[in-house]
Amino acid sequence: MNNAEHMTKYSLRSWVLVLALAPTILVGILLGSYFTINRFYELEETLIEQGGNIIEPLAIAAEIGLESKDFETTKRLITSAQLNKSDLVQFIAIFDTNNRVVVTSHHYKSHEFMRYSQPLDSLLRTELEQVGDSLILRSPIFSSQRQLIAAPTDQDLSQQRLGYIAVLINKENALLQQHRAAVAAFIIVLIGVQLNLLFTFRLVKNVTHPITEMVRVVAKIREGKLDTRVHGNLIGELDLLKRGINAMAGSLSEYHDEMQQNIDQATSDLRETLEQIEIQNVELDLAKKRAQEASRIKSEFLANMSHELRTPLNGVIGFAKQLLKTPLHASQQDYIKTIEKSATNLLGIINDILDFSKLEAGKMVLENMPFSLREVVDDTLSLLTNSAREKDLELVIDIDPEIIDNLNGDALRVSQVLTNLVGNAIKFTDRGSVQVKMRLLDIDSEKLNIRCEITDTGIGIEEQQQELLFQAFGQADSSISRRFGGTGLGLIITKRLINRMGGHIGCNSVLNQGSTFWFTLPLERSQYPISQPIDTHPMANKQVLLFEPRELTNSMLTELMNYWDMQVTNVSSKQQLDNYLAQRSLTYDFAIVGCHSFDQQTDVGQALRNIRSHVDYLIYLCSSSSADEQIRQIQPYTDVVIQTPVTERSLARALTNPHKAPLAPAQLQESITEYTSREPLSVLAVDDNPANLKLIDTLLKEIVAHVTVIDSGQGAIELAAEQVFDLIFMDIQMPGIDGISATKQIREHSRNRNTPIIAVTAHAIAEERERINQSGMDGYLPKPIDEAALRGVISRWKSRPTFTHFDHNTLNWELCLTQANGKSELALEMLQMLTDSIPATAEVLQAALDELDPTLMLAHVHKLHGACCYSGVPTLQRLCQEIESALKRDERLENIEPEILELLDELSKVESAANQVISQFSTGVIDE
Repeated sequence: MNNAEHMTKYSLRSWVLVLALAPTILVGILLGSYFTINRFYELEETLIEQGGNIIEPLAIAAEIGLESKDFETTKRLITSAQLNKSDLVQFIAIFDTNNRVVVTSHHYKSHEFMRYSQPLDSLLRTELEQVGDSLILRSPIFSSQRQLIAAPTDQDLSQQRLGYIAVLINKENALLQQHRAAVAAFIIVLIGVQLNLLFTFRLVKNVTHPITEMVRVVAKIREGKLDTRVHGNLIGELDLLKRGINAMAGSLSEYHDEMQQNIDQATSDLRETLEQIEIQNVELDLAKKRAQEASRIKSEFLANMSHELRTPLNGVIGFAKQLLKTPLHASQQDYIKTIEKSATNLLGIINDILDFSKLEAGKMVLENMPFSLREVVDDTLSLLTNSAREKDLELVIDIDPEIIDNLNGDALRVSQVLTNLVGNAIKFTDRGSVQVKMRLLDIDSEKLNIRCEITDTGIGIEEQQQELLFQAFGQADSSISRRFGGTGLGLIITKRLINRMGGHIGCNSVLNQGSTFWFTLPLERSQYPISQPIDTHPMANKQVLLFEPRELTNSMLTELMNYWDMQVTNVSSKQQLDNYLAQRSLTYDFAIVGCHSFDQQTDVGQALRNIRSHVDYLIYLCSSSSADEQIRQIQPYTDVVIQTPVTERSLARALTNPHKAPLAPAQLQESITEYTSREPLSVLAVDDNPANLKLIDTLLKEIVAHVTVIDSGQGAIELAAEQVFDLIFMDIQMPGIDGISATKQIREHSRNRNTPIIAVTAHAIAEERERINQSGMDGYLPKPIDEAALRGVISRWKSRPTFTHFDHNTLNWELCLTQANGKSELALEMLQMLTDSIPATAEVLQAALDELDPTLMLAHVHKLHGACCYSGVPTLQRLCQEIESALKRDERLENIEPEILELLDELSKVESAANQVISQFSTGVIDE
């Protein structure tokens, strides 16, 4: 307990009493004790002095009697002296030199205690001995002859000693006087304390009582009784304190009255405000409903505009491509290419506007699926390679080898970000290079943070204009849109996508020197291996001759091969190369030669022949813009041709498998491949737009043997009931029965219940795709229809199994493949993992239901929900989501028991269906 808490236990009155009385009592006791003890000593000294005044004359007077042996005279002497001082002297005795009693003043009951117990030689002067309440004084008796010796010694005194006289002194009177002195001192102290009490209580009355009264008044004021006042006439500062408290109470009362008036006024104003707010809330509620309706209309408008704009573009782009396949003279081909390019640009603008609108409305949903980072980067940049080659730009991909490849995230949006940034870099760079560099910022057991930089040597951006980069419909310069085109939405879309994925984006640029756009992305590690790791052990300590004059490509290749522990000899010029080759003793395992290594005057074939004689394996880095004649010229002297930009995997495949069949250079040439054979399939195409229907009919007839077209959903239902098709392409938005309704009816009663149905739609928003996935359709083909995408869908489905022994929503193999990034082995592995866990999971869920344990149920349903996301089980995934959401809302298990029982039943169905799929794959009935 601290001092403050201790002090609050006692009142002011108690403290005044203690502080006033304690010093007085203490001082009184000390003074009384001092004077009493001093008096005791004075009385005792007086007693001793009186005894000395009696015994010393007697000792002198007794000399004559002892010398003359006149004991009678001596007895009368001491008796007279004792009687004369009877109140002081109680008994007198004289002892001779042999310590025997010679004379006593009177008979005494015991005079032995009067005898001197020490040797008589030590008794040289009067000595005092305390015996009980009496004093014994002993004084030696000497002969009168000692006066004749000037300075007698102890021996002389001993010879002159006649004996000694002992006097018993009575202390009763002295003790009585001491007691009287003590009592007097006590009485004086007591009187002082009484007087102090009198004055103290007077002080308490005049000081503490008013203070206590003030405390009571202040307490009442604090309780709100502001009319309370302190009364009475007080002394000194207490009167000033009283006036201050009364003035404070008066001020508080005035403030309270004023505040009450203000409160009343504020209450009145608040009532009016609340009424206005209530009116505004009603208006806001109406406005909110109008806004929600406007948002819904906006979404419908976006969907309809997407469809309405893409539908004619589908015909324009599709027929432009078809027209390019026909014999045309140069000007006609140029016109058609211009039409196709303009339509494609218009499609890009539409996509940007739709993406921006979805981000503005918060409608864009990001996926979290396993993907291969390097595969996404390679595939994305391969689409931009031709744009870079047309400008003769050096496009370099430099990914830190420490970055793991198997990640979780939205691969489509990562690709979109790279497309926007790299596309802009290529667009605004006329000469030089564009470099894509990825580095690892930090990593832990679950996540890693990647920084990507896209650096170009283009026109650059002024510092004051860089603030406009990430604003909607804004570009650094108004002339940019006229010179390079674009809507100005690419960067704002990129910024918002990166922010949605948890990253940051920025730009560093110098005018006329180039720009660097950077962004960071936090990505999760994937539990499922999407891509196989590169085995670099066979490349360790291999000798490589690198002849690549382009600085960025050379640096990237050197850094990568050094990381693989390869021994790299870097050659920067033709002369340096000749010097190395002139040393016949030098041989290399590999030689990597860039297509920009030789000038136009150099015989490339002869140069490669010379290099080939010194190496075991020659790799040539080639761009698609290389002339056909050059391709044919280098073919006999190269082992493999790698298309630039060089990727980590393409280089690793060439170095780890040097004696496998090389890439055919013809694969790098851009030419139109004529498909002379068609797939023996029967396909139904449904679309209400005549142009689109004609286009898809034209495209399909080039790919499959039998094509049937129909322009309505009702017609598709009737045809599906009469004829079996291998594949159905279904438009979504049609008058009457739309594509989704037609699909449901075909699934319910027709001869094509298990036929793959592919949605063909111009809708690009996520809600539409989700609705398509939930409708029972097996795939999605966006408009405008790309011939390569159409061939890919047909190729995929002609070799994909269709299972007819279970409900499509119980196990959707196509969805399972999509969630596994199209990899059959990975899809089977994830499906097998789910199947193996079903018996134990079902047992635990049943036990949790029996014991009504929501915690156990939530933990295992959450775990099962995670496994369903990668296994193509729509119904099971939906049930898990519903039960998990209900448990997180603290729903009782009894209330969701029907859903749990349905989940347990669905687990049995999934296990049976999965075993069928796995069995057919394992027995080889289905070709993976």
